[in-house]
Amino acid sequence: MSTETLAFLSLLPIISVALFLVILRWPASRAMPIAYIVAAGLALFVWQVPVNKVLAASANGLWVAGTLIYIIFGAILLLNTLQQSGAIRAIRRGFSDITPDRRIQVIIIAWLFGSFIEGSAGFGTPAAVAVPLMVGLGFPAMAAVVAGMIIQSTPVSFGAMGTPIMVGVNTGLSADPAIAAYAVQLGYAEWDQFLAFIATRIALIHAIAGTFIPLLVVGIMTRFFGKNRTFAEGFKVWKFALFAAFAMTIPYLLVATYFRPEFPSLIGGLVGLAIVVSAAKAGFLLPAADDIWDFDDKENWDEEWTGVLKLEAEDEDAPIMGIVKAWSPYLFVAGLLVITRLPYFGLESYLRSSNAFITWGWQSIFGSDITATFQPLWSPGTIFIIVSLITILLHGLKFSQYKIGLSQSVKTLVPASMALVFTVPMVQVFISSSGGAAGYEQMPLVLAEGVANLVGSAWPFFSTFIGGLGAFVAGSNTVSNMMFSLFQFGVGERIMVDPIWIVALQAVGGASGNIICVHNVVAASAVAGLIGKEGAVIRKTLLPFCYYALFTGAIGYGIVNMSTGIINAGFIVAALIVATMIYFIVRFNRDEAPTQASVTP
Repeated sequence: MSTETLAFLSLLPIISVALFLVILRWPASRAMPIAYIVAAGLALFVWQVPVNKVLAASANGLWVAGTLIYIIFGAILLLNTLQQSGAIRAIRRGFSDITPDRRIQVIIIAWLFGSFIEGSAGFGTPAAVAVPLMVGLGFPAMAAVVAGMIIQSTPVSFGAMGTPIMVGVNTGLSADPAIAAYAVQLGYAEWDQFLAFIATRIALIHAIAGTFIPLLVVGIMTRFFGKNRTFAEGFKVWKFALFAAFAMTIPYLLVATYFRPEFPSLIGGLVGLAIVVSAAKAGFLLPAADDIWDFDDKENWDEEWTGVLKLEAEDEDAPIMGIVKAWSPYLFVAGLLVITRLPYFGLESYLRSSNAFITWGWQSIFGSDITATFQPLWSPGTIFIIVSLITILLHGLKFSQYKIGLSQSVKTLVPASMALVFTVPMVQVFISSSGGAAGYEQMPLVLAEGVANLVGSAWPFFSTFIGGLGAFVAGSNTVSNMMFSLFQFGVGERIMVDPIWIVALQAVGGASGNIICVHNVVAASAVAGLIGKEGAVIRKTLLPFCYYALFTGAIGYGIVNMSTGIINAGFIVAALIVATMIYFIVRFNRDEAPTQASVTP
């Protein structure tokens, strides 16, 4: 069978997701079983993967879904605990004291706090922390999910203490001993130094593209969830948005350049948070008092925006707790994530020990080479649950109140997590499709090979989209890098450009894929209690994904073709994207009144 035919067949599970989930707007609980059937059918009858391996991949998917549901439960439980204690009311008041403007709030919570949490924990944890916090502050559930998804781009390559690079790129490239020799030729005798060299290039591309992410977050929020449905109201705060972007990306790039790949997102997010919150408290670049933006009254919200996560009305006459006390549970979450992840403390070896009590495993599922593991002490879900219990003491919560929060969390979790039961098994079958009697590579690699053969020297433009595709189906930048890094390196050599830049584009593209990743959208929606609206979320995050993948791909094409001159197709496309953003900033800030838009997204 030809490479082109196999590539088209590999695309069918993704087409089914796009058709049923995004275009026809089916809920994930209906769309993903069809995608699973398509992927399993291809694996069995075209790739000729043994039945036991398909069943094993499916079982592994259910296992992984269970670990995600555990994290989601912990996040919802913590939110409900803070609601019962009155902390959410105090946090809301704290943000109102800085500014009641929702545009500023979403930048601080989603972009800065989310980047810090991504750097410390990764694997969807920013959505589990930031999304319910925004819901608690009064954001529509869908607005919170969309914002939480868009920021999962720039910080993701260095998420979970650099896991996408230290594990993903490392595992992908180290599979070929020839690349170690290539690294030595470049002057990197130590493999870790070579990875740090790659990480610097990844950070540079991310820092450039990340400049406009906070602006896109607020623009999309006001366009889809504002009373006037216009980008203009979001772009009005362009100065603050760019300031917040640079407050994170500059320290992020410096850390990636001069330190190890574990720390750029963590330190960039933390430094940015300190700078921007201090500046906002001082009123720096904040909107004027007569230009404060908020969502319309709740009774006017679209039914699609709200989820089943219902927070009880608070007693407005009750005393408001101190802001530090209210935030203390989130500080505990951040602190525990950092302490358990930083190599300095040496806790990882204990929390991820091979001891049967520490690591729960299912070896050689159904006689296949697939193994499932879960390390509960390492899971962010455990940290959320521990902190919810600590909150009982911190906030003087009665056990009866905690019990109410626990009951509400279970009621929210059961319907909200059902879609994961169908989503993750499809993903596992798709990426575990190698080793069949037909002798074909796994579906993602076959698809990438087909694209590479088609586009030739224009590959840098498409390399980021392939990385994004890997994250879209696998739910992880790390897994995307493991699948495609070696392939991307080989394509770079084939088209005779610097292969390290192509690997960097893979990592960047894999990060951008998290913006639309079905796996993460379903999980984030579940945290917000947003059932059956996953396709609507992806439709709203497609624009930021296309911006990120196209912009970074263009930058990469320009860099690897600089020998032909700085005026090349890549830099021209990148310049056009920047010019377009500047045009809209100028246009929307020149107009005195926003234009009404009645188009339904």
